[in-house]
Amino acid sequence: MRILHTMIRVGDLDKSIAFYTEVLGMKLLRRNDYPEGRFTLAFVGYGSEAEQAVIELTHNWDTATYDLGNGFGHIAVEVEDAYRACEEVKRRGGKVTREAGPMKHGTTVIAFVEDPDGYKIEFIQKK
Repeated sequence: MRILHTMIRVGDLDKSIAFYTEVLGMKLLRRNDYPEGRFTLAFVGYGSEAEQAVIELTHNWDTATYDLGNGFGHIAVEVEDAYRACEEVKRRGGKVTREAGPMKHGTTVIAFVEDPDGYKIEFIQKK
């Protein structure tokens, strides 16, 4: 068994695809419209779905925003250099919500950025 994908609901699919591809450097792997159900699914990731887990962006055509609630935490992405990754996100117009630095009570270097819908993405610096 392996994890295939994590699904999140997004209000503006084009804005979300732009964030994940242009700001975080993922690739749009596939996108399918389902007119009868009035929704679109887009899958983004750093590699093939056959090889890696990806993110499914679900856009329900009649819903502009979602309440994120307090159950979902974040998506974690390994990066070579969290400090440089934060600078690159800012350069590309993204929002850094926690600058890179050691985590509380530990030494692992982490940072947090936020996508257009408010979902948190944690950068964990490779050891």
